[in-house]
Amino acid sequence: MNDLRHEVVDSIHDELIEEVRTGLEKGIPVRRKLMGWGRLHIDRQLPFICVYRRPPQRPDAGTKQLLLGEAAYILAPGEPEFQPGLRQLIKIITETQVALFGASLLLELWSAPHRPQIETTESKPHQPTIHIVISQHDVPTALLERLESFLLRIKIAGQTPRVSLDYRKHIAPPDLEPLLKDGSNVKQGVVIIGLEVEPVYRDAETGEVFPFELKELHHGLAYALKRCFYSFAHTFTTQRPAHYHELGRHAMTSAVWDTDRQLAEISDRFDILLHVTPVNALHAWKAFQANKFEQVPEFHYRSRPVDPDLLKRQLYQIPIERIEDPTLAYIFSAKRDELSRQITMIADRNTPRFMHGSQQVYGEVEDWLLQLAQQMLEKIPPITTDGDGDYYDAHSFAEIAREEMAYYKNHYPGFQARVEVREDVTGILVSHGHLLVGTDFQVSATRVNATLAHEVGTHVVTYYNGRSQPFHQLYAGMAAYEPLQEGLAVLSEYLVGQLDSSRLRLLAGRVLAVHSLTQGATFVETFRELAVRYRFSEAVAFNITLRVYRGGGFTKDAVYLRGLATLLEYLGEGNDLELLFLGKIALEHLPFIEELKWRKVLKAGPLRPRYLDDPEVTERLKRLQQGQTLQQFVEECMQ
Repeated sequence: MNDLRHEVVDSIHDELIEEVRTGLEKGIPVRRKLMGWGRLHIDRQLPFICVYRRPPQRPDAGTKQLLLGEAAYILAPGEPEFQPGLRQLIKIITETQVALFGASLLLELWSAPHRPQIETTESKPHQPTIHIVISQHDVPTALLERLESFLLRIKIAGQTPRVSLDYRKHIAPPDLEPLLKDGSNVKQGVVIIGLEVEPVYRDAETGEVFPFELKELHHGLAYALKRCFYSFAHTFTTQRPAHYHELGRHAMTSAVWDTDRQLAEISDRFDILLHVTPVNALHAWKAFQANKFEQVPEFHYRSRPVDPDLLKRQLYQIPIERIEDPTLAYIFSAKRDELSRQITMIADRNTPRFMHGSQQVYGEVEDWLLQLAQQMLEKIPPITTDGDGDYYDAHSFAEIAREEMAYYKNHYPGFQARVEVREDVTGILVSHGHLLVGTDFQVSATRVNATLAHEVGTHVVTYYNGRSQPFHQLYAGMAAYEPLQEGLAVLSEYLVGQLDSSRLRLLAGRVLAVHSLTQGATFVETFRELAVRYRFSEAVAFNITLRVYRGGGFTKDAVYLRGLATLLEYLGEGNDLELLFLGKIALEHLPFIEELKWRKVLKAGPLRPRYLDDPEVTERLKRLQQGQTLQQFVEECMQ
C-alpha cells in the first residue's frame, strides 16, 4: 500500500485537502508535515481524529507530545491565518469518516492555562486535573462515563487525576474558535470532545518540561484514548474492533526501525555470558583439588573485543526521544538501560564493581526466593548414587543435537542454527542462536531430552521465532528477559519428564550461592557451605561456586528458580504457554506483546517446541494450568 508523503506544506490548501480525502477513501496512510513543525498522520481508515493546536499567545511545552503515537492525529499552529484551512481539512476528514463508518469522533486536546495554586500545609503531592469538555446538547452520556473511568486509571507521580465534565457552548481551547462551528455536527454523525489537561509535566514559572511526568501522562492517556475510541466505534459506527489495541498505530516510522536495528547491533557486539565464563575451568578445578579446596584458583577469560566507552557512546547516540509510540519508547528505553549496565559490567570484569552491576541487571535474591531455596534443600535429599549409568560425551551429544536442529530446519527454512564443540566453553550454552558444547561436557542418558528441550527447544527456538519478527528486540532479548527464558527452559525439562530432584536441588543451590556472594562470603566459604552444609558433591559445589563468582560475582544464576516459580504461578492462572515462545521476552512485557499483536506489528512465530506435540507433555501442562503449588511440583519431580 502506498504512503501519501510529500514535502513540508506552508499552508493547508485545496490541493492538499483533496489529496487527504482521496487517500482516506482509498485507505492509503497519510503522513504530512504541516506549517514547519505541524504534522498530519492518519494510519489507515479509522473513525476518529485527534487534534492539538498550539496556543498563539503563550508557550505550551510538552503538550503536543501527548498525541504522538496515536493512529490518527493533527498537530497544527493556532495562529489565526491557519485556522480556515485547518477547519476545512477537519471538515473533509470527518465527513469522509462518517461516509465510511457512519460516525466520526473529533477529539481536541489542549493544556489548561496556568492558575496559581493555593498554598497548603499538607505535604501530599498535588493531584492533577483533567476536564472533559462537551457540548451542552446531544450529550453522549455513556461514552463520556467510559472516558472518565479510563482517565481515572492514569497515574502521574503516583497520583490519580481528578476528572470532571465541563459543559460548554463551544468546544475549543482558550482564545481559539471551534474546529467545527456548525451546531448540527452531532446530528450529522460527528461527536466532538475536548480534553483540557493540567500541565503538571512542566514548571509553571520557567516552562521547563518534567520528562518523567510527561512520559507517564503520555502513556496513560494513550491507553485511555484507545479505550474511548473502541467504545465509540462499537456504539456509534459500523466498525467492530475485537480489542481496543486494534485502534493503535500499525505503520511504524523510520525512527522506530532505526532505533530497533541500532540497539540490536550493539547487543550483537558482545555476549555477556561468554565474556564472564572462564576458559580454564577444568584446569582450575584440578588446581583447587590439589590445594585441598583451600585456595581460590586463578580463572582466565577471553579477551574483550569491544571498547566499552565507544559502545556507550554509540548507545546514547540512538535518538529514542524521536519515537512517537509510547509503548515502543518504553521498550526501547528499558533495553538501552540494560545494555548500558551490561557494557559497564564488561568494563568492570574482575573488579568489585562487577557484582554490583550484575545485581542491577539480574536483581538480588528476594527473601521469598531465599526461603524457597532453603526449604527445597532441606526437603530434597542429596544424591546418593555412585554416578553409574550411560553418559554421552560432547561429540556424541552434539550429533544428537544436530538431528534435533534438522527437525526445526525442516519446519522453517530460516532456521540456521549450528552446533559447535569448543574447547573455550565450559558445559553447554546458546550464543546468538547457536549451540556451543564444551569439550568437557557430558550428559546422562536420562537427561538428554531435558537438555535438548532446555537449550534447543527453548533458547534456540525463541531466538529464531524472534528473528522472524519485524523487531530485532525479540531475538536480541527484551530487557529483563532472562527469568522467563530460564524459567521456560527449566519447565521444559519437567514437561519432557526429566526434571528430577537433583536438578531442582542444583537450582536451589545456585540461589544459596548467589545470596552467599552478596553477603560477602569468599569463594572458599561458599564452596564449603555447599559441600559440607548442603552436601553437594565437591565437583558440583565447585561448579556452582565458579558460575556465581566468575567475573567478580555473577548473580544471574538466581533467575532459574525465580523464573520457574513465577512461571508456575502464571500457568496456574490458566494462561497460555505458547505465547511465551514468540521471542526472548519478559513476563511483565506480555501486555506489550499482546498489544503489538493486536496492532498487527507482531505475528505468530514459525516454530513451536518439538516436545509440545507429545501427549504426555500435554497432560503435564494441563495439570499445571489447573493450579499446582510449587510444593506439589517438587514432590512430583521427586517421585
